[in-house]
Amino acid sequence: MSNLTTSYMGLALRNPIIAASSGLTSSLANIKAIEANGAAAIVLKSLFEEEIIMEAQDNMNKMQASGFIYPETIEYFDFDEMEDPVANYLKLIADAKRAVSIPIIASVNCVTADKWPDFAMRIQNAGADAIELNIFALPSDFSRSAEQNEQLYFDIIARVTRMVKIPVGLKISPYNASLGSFIKRLSETPIKSIVLFNRFYNPDFDINTLEYTAGSVFSSADDFALPLRWIAIMAERVSCDLAASTGVHDGSAVVKSLLAGASAAQVASTLYKNGFEHISSMLKQVEDWMSEMGYKSIDEFKGKMSQAKSYDPAAFERVQFMKHFKDLKR
Repeated sequence: MSNLTTSYMGLALRNPIIAASSGLTSSLANIKAIEANGAAAIVLKSLFEEEIIMEAQDNMNKMQASGFIYPETIEYFDFDEMEDPVANYLKLIADAKRAVSIPIIASVNCVTADKWPDFAMRIQNAGADAIELNIFALPSDFSRSAEQNEQLYFDIIARVTRMVKIPVGLKISPYNASLGSFIKRLSETPIKSIVLFNRFYNPDFDINTLEYTAGSVFSSADDFALPLRWIAIMAERVSCDLAASTGVHDGSAVVKSLLAGASAAQVASTLYKNGFEHISSMLKQVEDWMSEMGYKSIDEFKGKMSQAKSYDPAAFERVQFMKHFKDLKR
């Protein structure tokens, strides 16, 4: 029997498959079902920074309306009765920890380092095993420089990691002019993992009605090429764990993630398409491959195909694109 155990963010996982943050991880019933079908950890649906800030402001307004006008009275106010969805999120963490035995990772979608990071302490107190910060500074603000956009990540990391003792991970996008250097510098902060890469809402529009619509919501298996390349490039160059995300649709992609140097792979779209039972199928594919190849544990092959260990490092560079197409005829 193959040993699928791995370590991620300092957490001992029974296998490398993690249910990624999505609508599927927002209910206790789904969390139980995801564990029952074999996932090793669950990242809860993200709570947005805007929700935290809005609830904090709403709480202050309620306190003022209730006659709580002195700062020293704040500690006596029952915040939990007022907060929604914030209180609901904290309750989900606590309920999930009581209901399942696998690690529960909270997720916060954040765009600033102000006002909300003290909420990380409440996530910790609710029982979360770790926190995943989903950060993306859309490079469309012409008033901000590239350096300012990058500094945002480091500011958020510093604020949150000062607040909590549980592991903190980071989910990032590939949109950076010096991505390799950026990932390396991020890994040298107190974070314990970097997830490559997050997936965003993309607007589209109907050419007949001239109305805005949503672009493709789910990832495809083809999307996996991007995180695979960058995990392989960065695997031996970072000071924290790496996890693959976006396009991980089957057991083969999980195996490739590990061969490239990832410690785990996050899945979401494939669960929407194939159901939670697909996790068991993916795990069987991993086990069958390991048995066929003669591997008894993940440690025996993890990172074997990373760029640093590859017999052909140029396979991850642009020259391969040129090589592939040079003999094609018009």
